[in-house]
Amino acid sequence: MSHVTELKPRRRGRTRWFVAAAVLVVVLGTGSVVVLTRVSSATPVKEAAPPPVETAEVVKTDLSEEEEADGTLGYGEEDTVQGRKPGTITSLPAAGAEITRCQAVYGVDAKPVPLFYGTLPFYRDLAAGAADGADVKQLEENLKACGFGGFGIPDKKFTSATAAALKKWQKSLGLEQTGAFGQGDVVLAAGEVRVSSLAAKPGSPAQGEVLKTTGTVRSVQVKLEAAKQDLAQQGAKATVTINGKPTTGTITDVGRSAVEGKDAAGNNDGKPTITVTVRLDDPAAGGTLDSSPASVRFTKDVHQGVLAVPVGALLALAEGGYAVEVDENGKRRLVAVQTGLFSGGKVEVTGDGLTAGLRVVTTS
Repeated sequence: MSHVTELKPRRRGRTRWFVAAAVLVVVLGTGSVVVLTRVSSATPVKEAAPPPVETAEVVKTDLSEEEEADGTLGYGEEDTVQGRKPGTITSLPAAGAEITRCQAVYGVDAKPVPLFYGTLPFYRDLAAGAADGADVKQLEENLKACGFGGFGIPDKKFTSATAAALKKWQKSLGLEQTGAFGQGDVVLAAGEVRVSSLAAKPGSPAQGEVLKTTGTVRSVQVKLEAAKQDLAQQGAKATVTINGKPTTGTITDVGRSAVEGKDAAGNNDGKPTITVTVRLDDPAAGGTLDSSPASVRFTKDVHQGVLAVPVGALLALAEGGYAVEVDENGKRRLVAVQTGLFSGGKVEVTGDGLTAGLRVVTTS
């Protein structure tokens, strides 16, 4: 229900007293006389006009529900490559090198250990007589991708054709042609990798930590409060700011496991967070640094063509709810309003007679 009240300026009666001091000093010889006279002024003094109030225009605009969070531009979390093949490390890639399927990741006893794609760890050696399993299918998929087929469509069965393909693959690498596959013969990753750092040196034992890898595409990772996870929708756009320059990105992953949040000093702050990954639409927008602070603004909801006023224009009513004070050439009235979306210091409002162009009293 509309609530309209005409505001009348309140008159304030004030009594002003002035003290006039007349000082007469008479010097007679070595003595002095001081006379103080107190005078009350009955002349009325004109009261100063109150300072003008600050007003703002009611505007028709688009408002969006947004949340900004700090993040880091980089290549994502590191994975450790753990050597499983006995021997001595004889070659290593350079930090920053990008490696794709079938290419050597490092060398053991002057033989390459290549990269295969997959998510199921090779948990057993595979050879003729091996029981059917998803790891056999994963092996065949990689052999075929490297150009060594002959077994038809990859499946879970290890056949003589699988062993023949293995021998051809082993020959191409200069390995002993056994037709059997060992757990440590390859490095397994979900896709192409980038070498982020080296943990071993040539001459080190091959069984142990060899190096660390990341993905090959830079993205921004943000620790978002778990309570606000609905702000981040996979596939949605987000505004990313890197070194003061805004750009756009696409949300590629929204974490589903919350961890204890940290404050600036690294202490637990009691606010669980999830990791949200945002890939830059323009990779060049990240500059040349491997890592850099960044901020991401997530947009959840957009209200288009709504009336909005500064938040400082809202007045809380004694009976509940809010109103704004409309100023029309110095004449003021209260208009009860319903509030909607708050965004960027503005608030969506609706009220009887409230239109774009009117001015309202505000504190900000």
